Amino acid sequence: MAFANSAVSDIIATNIQSRSGELADNVTNNNALLRRLKERGNVKTFSGGNVILQEIMYNDATSNNTNSYSGYEVLNVSQNSPISAAQFGITQYASAVTISGLEMIQNSGKEAIIDLLDGRMAVAEAQLQNRMSGDIYLDGTGNSGKNITGLGAAVPDVPTSGTYGGINRATWSFWQPKVFAGVTNGGAAVTASNIQAYMDALAVQLIRGTDKPDLIVADNNYYRLYLQSLQAIQRISDSGSGMAGAGFASLKYYGAGMASDVVLDGGIGASATANHMWFLNTKYLHFRPHKDRNFVPIGGERQAVNQDAIVKLIGWAGNLTCSGAQFQGVLIA
Repeated sequence: MAFANSAVSDIIATNIQSRSGELADNVTNNNALLRRLKERGNVKTFSGGNVILQEIMYNDATSNNTNSYSGYEVLNVSQNSPISAAQFGITQYASAVTISGLEMIQNSGKEAIIDLLDGRMAVAEAQLQNRMSGDIYLDGTGNSGKNITGLGAAVPDVPTSGTYGGINRATWSFWQPKVFAGVTNGGAAVTASNIQAYMDALAVQLIRGTDKPDLIVADNNYYRLYLQSLQAIQRISDSGSGMAGAGFASLKYYGAGMASDVVLDGGIGASATANHMWFLNTKYLHFRPHKDRNFVPIGGERQAVNQDAIVKLIGWAGNLTCSGAQFQGVLIA
């Protein structure tokens, strides 16, 4: 099948390739959690294997040989190496950029084709951004288990059972995040008058020395309740730096000996799960794209057998991983 412009597939590939780094940045900047992970240096590629391994350290009481002693007392030198790894599956995302033979004829000049492709790629990029930003808050079971293993799995509403990262939470308590439920733990539904008390109650459970949540992500409802609780002291808003300076609707939380950004990830499209407020220690969360599949063209030219069209795919592969589930928490209804 002959095309009016035989170089069009090269133009598509070149344009996608030139925009791949920008797309990777746009996706991370489009989501408050991913942006914070990028700022921390926790967006790290992996190079291969059938799973993504995330190293973890934990305390195994059965093998801990640390103790005080006196004089010539015999010391316990038995093996003590509580270092392991959680493992996460590789998820894949793709968006297609297409151009038909008719469109190539109608836009036969190189510049015209590039302009057309720029528009098509902008749409594909936005779709990837929005899809992945939404899936970050889910548990990975969507689309027959092919989605990112997001916060719904890392910090679930029921944290004492199930397997996450290959580790059974019922067996290993260090792998259990903390949950504070308004009705169950606080005795009443979450409101503007009690949300700060509930946030304090959850926050104090997530602090160990200098480890503490640095990012609090809320859906529309809980962000609104927190905002209403601050009306009398609006100076607490973060108006020009941090997440607010990056364009996110952002407030501050000062409590339990910590200061954290409180970010809205709702609004139009409502990415975050309704009636959820995640308390995240992003030191222990990681965004792990494959080094060869980080928003780049997938494969060569795809020419339809029975259509006058070319399709090019933009692809990503990786997952969201965690190395410290016990430092994460969620406030729910």
